[in-house]
Amino acid sequence: MARSWIVDILATMNPLSVESAENDPLLPWLAACKQRLHALGLDGLLGALLDAAAPLAPLGAQLLYVAQPTLGLALSPRVISQLADVLDEPEGVAWLRWHLGLDEDQTES
Repeated sequence: MARSWIVDILATMNPLSVESAENDPLLPWLAACKQRLHALGLDGLLGALLDAAAPLAPLGAQLLYVAQPTLGLALSPRVISQLADVLDEPEGVAWLRWHLGLDEDQTES
């Protein structure tokens, strides 16, 4: 199956992206979270929490890895694993903020 042009654009904008967005359950999960947060008006609060907790992201990733068997009852194990992988990366919190629409650059345009 040929990759769509949108997947190619996402791959160039997202250094942590996987081969194909069709095989990535994290992106649809983040899109759903973004809609719920915006509907509840909690996007600003989440942005502040991510800013404050950014230095602890690798620790959060390790906690996700440890809790994955239990969290797997409520979420897809692949989503948990990919979220932990993102938090383990140096730019992971920035990537997460961008996909949740919490960057100031995104809100102004």
